[in-house]
Amino acid sequence: MVLPIHDDNPTRRIPWVTYLLIVINLVVFLLEPISRLAIDGDPPIAQACRQEAFFRRWGAIPRELSSGKQHNETFAPAGTESCEVVRPSYRKSPVLSVLYALFLHGGWLHLIGNMLFLFVFGNNVEDRLGRLAFLAFYLVSGYVATYVFAFSDPQSLSTLVGASGAIAGVLGAYLVLFPRARVLSLVPFLLFLPFRLPAWVVLGSWFALQYVYSRGAALTAGSGVAYSAHVAGFVFGFLALLAGRRRLAQHPRSAYGGRR
Repeated sequence: MVLPIHDDNPTRRIPWVTYLLIVINLVVFLLEPISRLAIDGDPPIAQACRQEAFFRRWGAIPRELSSGKQHNETFAPAGTESCEVVRPSYRKSPVLSVLYALFLHGGWLHLIGNMLFLFVFGNNVEDRLGRLAFLAFYLVSGYVATYVFAFSDPQSLSTLVGASGAIAGVLGAYLVLFPRARVLSLVPFLLFLPFRLPAWVVLGSWFALQYVYSRGAALTAGSGVAYSAHVAGFVFGFLALLAGRRRLAQHPRSAYGGRR
């Protein structure tokens, strides 16, 4: 996969929604226990229990989404060297957990990688769809990706967090709207040399890699990456914009709520 860092595709308006989403993701991450692990000084097991309990409360869990019911177990530190299973003291809405999960991340690399892709590609999709339509599209993409992942393994208790499903929808939309836009990218297997590549190469290679990994789920089960959610989000975004592309071409100003 190549690493995009900039696209030669100017926008007509400031992408405030894209910037706002990036800021919200950053602020929420700073409030997560995982962002403070290096400075808390707690024993590793206590840290892991606290973080897992946080994700159990706010993250999306396939068994909860497929059943529509909250799971009745979570975790809590038991002293400094063990973790115990306890009943949760809160009530959780599985449907709303999908929304919360879109703004949670499992580490700095997870956050930075997602926000980089949103920063490079989100602005142009927002520019074309309009701010409110883009926000709705982003959230719906996230929901579709999360539920597809959940029903692919409906009994799983693994927590799903991250914006990648929603961002995958944005990538699919970008491929429909701007397939020949030039994207400055770093190529890892060529010593991270920069190349200007067409968007269809950058995004097509990204999707192909996600698809291959999702098909080899048995080999990547321990990676902690929801590849099938990436595939689902991308396919949804691609098909949604493919279906609506003619309307966007016929009404280029309506996406902005009036004349410029």
